[in-house]
Amino acid sequence: MRISALSEATGVPVPTLKFYLREGLLHPGEATSRTRAEYDATHVQRVHLVRALREIGGLEVGAVGRLLRALENPELTRLGAMAAAQEALPPLTAPSVERQDVVEPEPAPHTSRAQALRLEQAWRVDPSDPLLAQMDAALDACAAAGLDLDHARLGRYARAVQAVAVEDLASVPDDPVAAMRQVVLGTVLLDPVLAILRRLAQQDVANRPSGALDADTLPECHRND
Repeated sequence: MRISALSEATGVPVPTLKFYLREGLLHPGEATSRTRAEYDATHVQRVHLVRALREIGGLEVGAVGRLLRALENPELTRLGAMAAAQEALPPLTAPSVERQDVVEPEPAPHTSRAQALRLEQAWRVDPSDPLLAQMDAALDACAAAGLDLDHARLGRYARAVQAVAVEDLASVPDDPVAAMRQVVLGTVLLDPVLAILRRLAQQDVANRPSGALDADTLPECHRND
């Protein structure tokens, strides 16, 4: 198919497709002349993938390119694929902006709740992982806004998402290429799905009669609380 047909098949304008080609996000078509090329089903699939990473995953062009190269690396391990996906995602908390015109007093030593949680849950996570600093920033923001996430509640959340992580990895296929693809795309694209599921579950719980959540309905992390 010509690039115009590729545009019709994917719903992506021709100028955007040409941009994908220039940035290496879309592999070249088979040249039929100096100025024309033919595209096939692999190009349709790649365009849909790029759109998902950009629009659903919220990734910048450079991050999309790095992820696509990771998918094409036959030597990448599952752990390496997950690391590549997590590094491509935008930070979940914004970095603090330092003011240059005001001299602030030296802050008191900060106790990392994220590190404490990591140790309590015995998570096999690198202590220097930037996600831990992001979680501390997110918890600080909650506290500043008056949302109290006490230690017990945070632990229940941690145990609940541990079950999600188990499900994530249990669904990874044995085929190495398919496994890398699922690890990368699942890390990037499932976040919005999980956020929506949480909001739907909140609606369900709120609409149930008082006391309707019995021991069989509650997740395991709440049954002994």
